[in-house]
Amino acid sequence: MLFSSKKDKFSVMLGDIATNLNECSKYFVDYKIQNINSLKELSENMKEYETKGDSYIHQIIMELNKTFITPIEREDILQLAMHMDDVLDGLEHCSARFEMYSITNADEYMIKFVEWIHQCTIEISHAVELLSEKKLPNMRVHAIKIKDYESKCDDVLRASIKHLFATETNPIKIIQYKELYEMFEEIADSCQDVANTLETIIMRNA
Repeated sequence: MLFSSKKDKFSVMLGDIATNLNECSKYFVDYKIQNINSLKELSENMKEYETKGDSYIHQIIMELNKTFITPIEREDILQLAMHMDDVLDGLEHCSARFEMYSITNADEYMIKFVEWIHQCTIEISHAVELLSEKKLPNMRVHAIKIKDYESKCDDVLRASIKHLFATETNPIKIIQYKELYEMFEEIADSCQDVANTLETIIMRNA
């Protein structure tokens, strides 16, 4: 059964999760790190987004447990919600690492990662809105764009690590930056998981 003409509670909740994720990634990409104190502010505000996301996940699980008939497979609803939450968690963990390692100057590779991930969250928001509008086949173009951005992150990861080992001599900094690059790539992978789930929903319902 597809979504009715009126948005049901699950499409509303998925929309809340997607909106919170998009707002979080926009905050991250727009934030200007100036000093150690601003790192703490970044980390604390990102944690607020992550906490809000956790409350949305709890809410949707509670509703799934007490609802007999869902608009699409309950497993698809839960998987979509959880994969979006994985992206949000990854962003919050990255901001915490910035504070932990006192990194006040994001390099060009980190900036590219965050920009591509933010583009992924924009596409996720568009796709979730289409899902609520019963326009499932139209979600495919957004799923494809998400995978394209994830591929760009793969390229950034290879270039960043190659540059790091070629130019950096401080072993501590190598460890820290390599970890951050790989964390960003894991977030991009979580975005691809969202895209794969969207395609599964299309296949089962369109």
